[in-house]
Amino acid sequence: MERRSFLKKAGAGLAVGAATAMPAIAADAPAIKWRLTSAFPKSLDTIYGGAETVAKRVAEATGGKFQIQVFAAGEIVPGGPAALDAVTSGSVEMCHTCSFYSVGKDPTFAFDTAVPFGMTNRQMDAWYRYGNGGKLMREFFAGHGLYNIPAGNTGVQMGGWYRKEIKKVADLQGLKMRIGGLAGQVLAKLGSVPQQIPGGDIYPSLEKGTIDAAEWIGPYDDQKLGFNKVAKYYYYPAWWEGGPQITTFVSQKHWASLPKEYQAILELACADAHVEMMAQYDAKNPMALKQLVGAGTQLRPFPKEVLDACYKAANDLYAEISAKNPTFKKVYDDFRKFQSDQNLWFRIAEGSYSNYMASAR
Repeated sequence: MERRSFLKKAGAGLAVGAATAMPAIAADAPAIKWRLTSAFPKSLDTIYGGAETVAKRVAEATGGKFQIQVFAAGEIVPGGPAALDAVTSGSVEMCHTCSFYSVGKDPTFAFDTAVPFGMTNRQMDAWYRYGNGGKLMREFFAGHGLYNIPAGNTGVQMGGWYRKEIKKVADLQGLKMRIGGLAGQVLAKLGSVPQQIPGGDIYPSLEKGTIDAAEWIGPYDDQKLGFNKVAKYYYYPAWWEGGPQITTFVSQKHWASLPKEYQAILELACADAHVEMMAQYDAKNPMALKQLVGAGTQLRPFPKEVLDACYKAANDLYAEISAKNPTFKKVYDDFRKFQSDQNLWFRIAEGSYSNYMASAR
Protein backbone atom coordinates (compact mmCIF):
# COMPACT_ATOMS: atom_id res chain seq x y z
CA MET A 1 0.00 0.00 0.00
CA GLU A 2 1.39 3.40 -1.00
CA ARG A 3 2.24 5.25 2.22
CA ARG A 4 1.00 8.77 1.52
CA SER A 5 -2.23 7.56 -0.07
CA PHE A 6 -2.94 5.40 2.96
CA LEU A 7 -2.19 8.13 5.47
CA LYS A 8 -4.39 10.65 3.70
CA LYS A 9 -7.24 8.15 3.87
CA ALA A 10 -6.40 7.40 7.50
CA GLY A 11 -6.48 11.08 8.42
CA ALA A 12 -9.82 11.57 6.73
CA GLY A 13 -11.25 8.52 8.45
CA LEU A 14 -10.09 9.61 11.88
CA ALA A 15 -11.69 13.00 11.39
CA VAL A 16 -15.15 11.46 11.20
CA GLY A 17 -14.50 8.48 13.46
CA ALA A 18 -12.20 5.53 12.92
CA ALA A 19 -15.07 3.07 12.66
CA THR A 20 -16.52 4.71 9.54
CA ALA A 21 -13.18 4.43 7.76
CA MET A 22 -12.65 0.74 8.44
CA PRO A 23 -12.81 -1.60 5.45
CA ALA A 24 -15.70 -4.01 5.16
CA ILE A 25 -14.82 -7.48 6.43
CA ALA A 26 -15.72 -10.41 4.25
CA ALA A 27 -17.87 -13.11 5.82
CA ASP A 28 -15.12 -15.66 5.23
CA ALA A 29 -12.38 -13.47 6.74
CA PRO A 30 -10.02 -15.68 8.78
CA ALA A 31 -9.80 -15.74 12.57
CA ILE A 32 -6.32 -14.64 13.60
CA LYS A 33 -4.73 -14.43 17.04
CA TRP A 34 -1.45 -12.59 17.54
CA ARG A 35 0.68 -11.76 20.53
CA LEU A 36 2.05 -8.26 21.08
CA THR A 37 4.75 -7.57 23.66
CA SER A 38 5.03 -4.04 25.00
CA ALA A 39 8.31 -2.50 26.10
CA PHE A 40 6.46 -0.84 28.99
CA PRO A 41 4.85 -1.94 32.29
CA LYS A 42 1.10 -1.71 32.89
CA SER A 43 1.67 0.87 35.65
CA LEU A 44 2.57 3.41 32.93
CA ASP A 45 -0.98 3.32 31.67
CA THR A 46 -0.68 5.99 28.97
CA ILE A 47 2.35 4.72 27.07
CA TYR A 48 1.49 1.05 27.70
CA GLY A 49 -2.11 1.86 26.84
CA GLY A 50 -1.14 2.64 23.25
CA ALA A 51 -0.82 -1.08 22.56
CA GLU A 52 -4.18 -1.76 24.20
CA THR A 53 -5.78 0.89 22.00
CA VAL A 54 -4.38 -0.81 18.91
CA ALA A 55 -5.68 -4.22 20.00
CA LYS A 56 -9.12 -2.84 20.93
CA ARG A 57 -9.62 -0.99 17.65
CA VAL A 58 -8.52 -4.00 15.58
CA ALA A 59 -10.90 -6.33 17.42
CA GLU A 60 -13.80 -3.89 17.10
CA ALA A 61 -13.26 -3.36 13.39
CA THR A 62 -13.02 -7.05 12.58
CA GLY A 63 -15.90 -8.24 14.72
CA GLY A 64 -13.40 -10.02 16.94
CA LYS A 65 -11.90 -12.03 14.09
CA PHE A 66 -8.46 -10.44 14.45
CA GLN A 67 -7.40 -10.68 18.09
CA ILE A 68 -4.18 -9.15 19.47
CA GLN A 69 -3.23 -10.18 22.99
CA VAL A 70 -1.10 -7.53 24.71
CA PHE A 71 1.62 -8.47 27.19
CA ALA A 72 3.37 -5.95 29.42
CA ALA A 73 7.15 -5.77 29.70
CA GLY A 74 8.40 -8.70 31.71
CA GLU A 75 5.38 -10.94 31.21
CA ILE A 76 6.78 -12.93 28.29
CA VAL A 77 9.64 -10.67 27.15
CA PRO A 78 11.71 -8.11 29.10
CA GLY A 79 11.33 -4.42 28.25
CA GLY A 80 13.80 -2.29 26.31
CA PRO A 81 15.38 -3.74 23.16
CA ALA A 82 14.14 -7.23 23.99
CA ALA A 83 10.68 -6.36 22.67
CA LEU A 84 11.97 -5.68 19.17
CA ASP A 85 14.29 -8.68 19.34
CA ALA A 86 11.29 -10.89 20.09
CA VAL A 87 9.69 -9.84 16.79
CA THR A 88 12.82 -10.31 14.69
CA SER A 89 13.40 -13.75 16.23
CA GLY A 90 9.79 -14.80 15.60
CA SER A 91 8.92 -15.26 19.29
CA VAL A 92 5.94 -12.91 18.88
CA GLU A 93 4.18 -11.45 15.86
CA MET A 94 4.44 -7.81 16.94
CA CYS A 95 5.59 -5.35 19.59
CA HIS A 96 5.00 -1.78 20.75
CA THR A 97 8.25 -0.07 21.60
CA CYS A 98 10.78 2.68 20.97
CA SER A 99 13.25 1.73 18.27
CA PHE A 100 16.06 3.80 19.78
CA TYR A 101 16.49 1.12 22.43
CA SER A 102 18.34 -0.74 19.66
CA VAL A 103 20.91 1.92 18.71
CA GLY A 104 23.62 -0.49 19.83
CA LYS A 105 22.91 -2.48 16.67
CA ASP A 106 22.80 0.57 14.41
CA PRO A 107 22.38 4.23 15.44
CA THR A 108 19.95 4.65 12.53
CA PHE A 109 17.33 2.96 14.73
CA ALA A 110 17.11 6.21 16.70
CA PHE A 111 15.45 8.25 13.95
CA ASP A 112 12.16 6.38 14.27
CA THR A 113 11.91 7.46 17.92
CA ALA A 114 13.98 10.55 18.62
CA VAL A 115 17.51 11.92 18.33
CA PRO A 116 19.08 14.68 20.45
CA PHE A 117 17.85 18.08 19.28
CA GLY A 118 15.46 16.36 16.91
CA MET A 119 11.92 17.13 15.80
CA THR A 120 8.73 17.54 17.80
CA ASN A 121 5.70 15.28 17.50
CA ARG A 122 4.00 17.33 14.78
CA GLN A 123 7.25 17.84 12.89
CA MET A 124 7.92 14.10 13.00
CA ASP A 125 4.43 13.42 11.65
CA ALA A 126 5.05 15.86 8.81
CA TRP A 127 8.40 14.24 7.98
CA TYR A 128 6.85 10.78 8.04
CA ARG A 129 3.73 11.59 6.05
CA TYR A 130 4.80 14.27 3.60
CA GLY A 131 8.60 14.23 3.77
CA ASN A 132 10.85 11.26 3.15
CA GLY A 133 10.74 9.94 6.72
CA GLY A 134 8.20 7.20 6.18
CA LYS A 135 9.94 5.96 3.05
CA LEU A 136 13.45 6.06 4.52
CA MET A 137 12.53 4.31 7.75
CA ARG A 138 10.36 1.73 6.00
CA GLU A 139 13.37 0.86 3.83
CA PHE A 140 15.67 0.68 6.85
CA PHE A 141 13.40 -1.57 8.90
CA ALA A 142 12.73 -3.83 5.92
CA GLY A 143 16.43 -4.67 6.06
CA HIS A 144 15.81 -6.02 9.56
CA GLY A 145 12.70 -8.00 8.61
CA LEU A 146 10.33 -5.48 10.19
CA TYR A 147 7.25 -3.51 9.17
CA ASN A 148 6.87 -0.31 11.19
CA ILE A 149 3.71 1.68 11.97
CA PRO A 150 3.82 4.83 14.15
CA ALA A 151 1.55 4.30 17.16
CA GLY A 152 2.13 7.00 19.76
CA ASN A 153 4.16 9.98 20.91
CA THR A 154 4.81 11.51 24.33
CA GLY A 155 5.54 15.03 23.09
CA VAL A 156 8.53 16.99 24.42
CA GLN A 157 9.75 15.23 27.53
CA MET A 158 11.22 16.61 30.73
CA GLY A 159 14.98 16.75 31.22
CA GLY A 160 14.98 14.49 34.24
CA TRP A 161 15.54 14.42 38.00
CA TYR A 162 18.79 15.56 39.62
CA ARG A 163 20.10 15.31 43.15
CA LYS A 164 22.06 18.53 42.65
CA GLU A 165 21.63 21.65 40.50
CA ILE A 166 23.11 21.92 37.02
CA LYS A 167 24.30 25.52 36.73
CA LYS A 168 27.18 25.19 34.28
CA VAL A 169 28.70 22.71 31.84
CA ALA A 170 31.29 21.65 34.42
CA ASP A 171 28.45 20.27 36.57
CA LEU A 172 27.98 17.52 33.99
CA GLN A 173 31.50 16.23 34.63
CA GLY A 174 31.31 12.88 36.40
CA LEU A 175 27.49 13.00 36.58
CA LYS A 176 26.14 9.45 36.73
CA MET A 177 22.85 9.62 34.88
CA ARG A 178 20.33 7.03 33.83
CA ILE A 179 20.11 7.77 30.13
CA GLY A 180 20.83 5.66 27.10
CA GLY A 181 21.21 5.69 23.36
CA LEU A 182 22.63 8.63 21.46
CA ALA A 183 21.83 11.03 24.33
CA GLY A 184 24.10 9.05 26.60
CA GLN A 185 26.87 9.26 24.02
CA VAL A 186 26.40 13.04 23.80
CA LEU A 187 26.63 13.47 27.56
CA ALA A 188 29.67 11.19 27.69
CA LYS A 189 31.45 13.70 25.46
CA LEU A 190 30.92 16.27 28.23
CA GLY A 191 32.24 14.01 30.96
CA SER A 192 29.02 12.43 32.22
CA VAL A 193 28.73 8.72 32.92
CA PRO A 194 25.57 7.36 31.25
CA GLN A 195 23.89 4.40 32.92
CA GLN A 196 21.55 1.86 31.32
CA ILE A 197 18.97 1.13 34.02
CA PRO A 198 15.45 -0.33 33.55
CA GLY A 199 12.56 1.87 34.62
CA GLY A 200 11.79 -0.23 37.69
CA ASP A 201 15.33 0.19 39.04
CA ILE A 202 15.57 3.98 38.69
CA TYR A 203 13.94 4.87 42.02
CA PRO A 204 16.18 2.71 44.26
CA SER A 205 19.25 3.77 42.29
CA LEU A 206 18.46 7.44 42.87
CA GLU A 207 17.52 6.83 46.48
CA LYS A 208 20.80 5.04 47.26
CA GLY A 209 22.89 7.55 45.32
CA THR A 210 24.07 4.89 42.87
CA ILE A 211 23.18 7.45 40.22
CA ASP A 212 23.00 11.24 40.44
CA ALA A 213 20.24 11.82 37.94
CA ALA A 214 17.71 10.05 35.77
CA GLU A 215 15.41 10.87 32.88
CA TRP A 216 12.16 9.10 32.17
CA ILE A 217 9.19 10.73 30.41
CA GLY A 218 7.26 13.60 31.97
CA PRO A 219 5.22 14.73 35.00
CA TYR A 220 2.38 12.19 34.76
CA ASP A 221 4.60 9.10 34.53
CA ASP A 222 7.41 10.49 36.69
CA GLN A 223 4.99 11.22 39.52
CA LYS A 224 3.69 7.65 39.37
CA LEU A 225 7.25 6.37 39.85
CA GLY A 226 7.87 8.73 42.77
CA PHE A 227 11.10 10.26 41.53
CA ASN A 228 10.30 13.53 43.32
CA LYS A 229 10.80 11.73 46.63
CA VAL A 230 14.45 10.95 45.93
CA ALA A 231 15.59 13.84 43.72
CA LYS A 232 14.74 17.50 44.32
CA TYR A 233 15.50 19.19 41.00
CA TYR A 234 13.39 18.66 37.88
CA TYR A 235 14.97 20.04 34.71
CA TYR A 236 13.55 20.87 31.30
CA PRO A 237 13.46 20.36 28.38
CA ALA A 238 14.68 16.93 27.35
CA TRP A 239 16.80 18.06 24.42
CA TRP A 240 17.26 14.40 23.54
CA GLU A 241 13.52 13.71 23.17
CA GLY A 242 11.68 16.57 21.50
CA GLY A 243 8.95 14.28 20.19
CA PRO A 244 9.73 10.60 20.80
CA GLN A 245 7.60 8.30 18.70
CA ILE A 246 6.43 4.90 19.85
CA THR A 247 6.00 2.34 17.10
CA THR A 248 4.21 -0.91 16.42
CA PHE A 249 6.56 -3.37 14.73
CA VAL A 250 5.36 -6.46 12.89
CA SER A 251 7.61 -9.09 11.40
CA GLN A 252 7.52 -8.80 7.61
CA LYS A 253 6.61 -12.47 7.37
CA HIS A 254 3.50 -12.02 9.49
CA TRP A 255 2.61 -8.70 7.88
CA ALA A 256 2.64 -10.34 4.44
CA SER A 257 0.38 -13.11 5.74
CA LEU A 258 -2.39 -10.69 6.78
CA PRO A 259 -5.38 -10.16 4.47
CA LYS A 260 -5.27 -6.68 2.90
CA GLU A 261 -8.32 -5.63 4.91
CA TYR A 262 -6.60 -6.57 8.15
CA GLN A 263 -3.48 -4.69 7.12
CA ALA A 264 -5.53 -1.54 6.53
CA ILE A 265 -7.36 -1.95 9.84
CA LEU A 266 -4.11 -2.40 11.77
CA GLU A 267 -2.67 0.74 10.17
CA LEU A 268 -5.81 2.71 11.08
CA ALA A 269 -5.80 1.37 14.63
CA CYS A 270 -2.19 2.49 15.06
CA ALA A 271 -3.03 5.93 13.66
CA ASP A 272 -5.78 6.28 16.25
CA ALA A 273 -3.45 5.15 19.05
CA HIS A 274 -0.88 7.67 17.83
CA VAL A 275 -3.27 10.60 18.33
CA GLU A 276 -4.77 9.15 21.50
CA MET A 277 -1.46 8.87 23.35
CA MET A 278 -0.38 12.44 22.64
CA ALA A 279 -3.79 13.77 23.65
CA GLN A 280 -3.69 11.85 26.93
CA TYR A 281 -0.25 13.15 27.86
CA ASP A 282 -1.25 16.72 27.04
CA ALA A 283 -4.33 16.32 29.24
CA LYS A 284 -2.59 14.61 32.17
CA ASN A 285 0.81 16.34 32.43
CA PRO A 286 -0.33 19.84 33.54
CA MET A 287 -2.07 18.67 36.74
CA ALA A 288 0.75 16.25 37.56
CA LEU A 289 3.29 19.05 37.21
CA LYS A 290 1.24 21.31 39.50
CA GLN A 291 1.10 18.54 42.10
CA LEU A 292 4.84 17.89 41.89
CA VAL A 293 5.68 21.56 42.35
CA GLY A 294 3.15 21.80 45.19
CA ALA A 295 4.93 18.92 46.91
CA GLY A 296 8.28 20.72 46.80
CA THR A 297 9.82 19.82 43.45
CA GLN A 298 12.18 22.52 42.21
CA LEU A 299 11.68 23.22 38.49
CA ARG A 300 14.81 24.35 36.66
CA PRO A 301 15.49 25.14 32.98
CA PHE A 302 18.79 23.93 31.62
CA PRO A 303 21.11 26.96 31.35
CA LYS A 304 21.73 28.07 27.77
CA GLU A 305 25.44 27.39 28.28
CA VAL A 306 24.61 23.75 29.00
CA LEU A 307 22.21 23.42 26.06
CA ASP A 308 24.76 24.99 23.70
CA ALA A 309 27.47 22.58 24.85
CA CYS A 310 25.16 19.59 24.42
CA TYR A 311 24.07 20.82 20.98
CA LYS A 312 27.67 21.07 19.82
CA ALA A 313 28.49 17.64 21.24
CA ALA A 314 25.45 16.16 19.49
CA ASN A 315 26.47 17.59 16.13
CA ASP A 316 30.02 16.34 16.62
CA LEU A 317 28.61 12.87 17.32
CA TYR A 318 26.43 12.96 14.19
CA ALA A 319 29.43 13.91 12.08
CA GLU A 320 31.45 11.01 13.52
CA ILE A 321 28.67 8.48 12.93
CA SER A 322 27.92 9.79 9.44
CA ALA A 323 31.56 9.40 8.45
CA LYS A 324 31.42 5.64 9.02
CA ASN A 325 27.72 4.75 8.58
CA PRO A 326 26.29 5.67 5.15
CA THR A 327 22.75 4.57 6.09
CA PHE A 328 22.74 6.86 9.11
CA LYS A 329 24.11 9.71 7.00
CA LYS A 330 21.43 9.26 4.36
CA VAL A 331 18.61 9.50 6.90
CA TYR A 332 20.32 12.19 8.99
CA ASP A 333 20.88 14.52 6.03
CA ASP A 334 17.23 14.30 5.02
CA PHE A 335 16.04 14.61 8.63
CA ARG A 336 18.05 17.77 9.30
CA LYS A 337 17.04 19.45 6.04
CA PHE A 338 13.38 18.86 6.77
CA GLN A 339 13.78 19.99 10.38
CA SER A 340 15.42 23.24 9.31
CA ASP A 341 12.34 24.27 7.34
CA GLN A 342 10.05 23.09 10.13
CA ASN A 343 11.89 25.19 12.72
CA LEU A 344 11.57 28.28 10.54
CA TRP A 345 7.81 27.81 10.23
CA PHE A 346 7.23 26.92 13.89
CA ARG A 347 9.30 29.89 15.03
CA ILE A 348 7.11 32.27 13.01
CA ALA A 349 3.68 30.92 13.91
CA GLU A 350 3.58 28.39 16.74
CA GLY A 351 6.48 29.79 18.73
CA SER A 352 5.39 33.42 18.66
CA TYR A 353 1.80 32.53 19.52
CA SER A 354 2.78 30.21 22.40
CA ASN A 355 5.24 32.73 23.81
CA TYR A 356 2.65 35.50 23.73
CA MET A 357 -0.03 33.39 25.39
CA ALA A 358 2.41 32.38 28.14
CA SER A 359 3.40 36.00 28.81
CA ALA A 360 -0.19 37.23 28.65
CA ARG A 361 -1.06 35.08 31.65
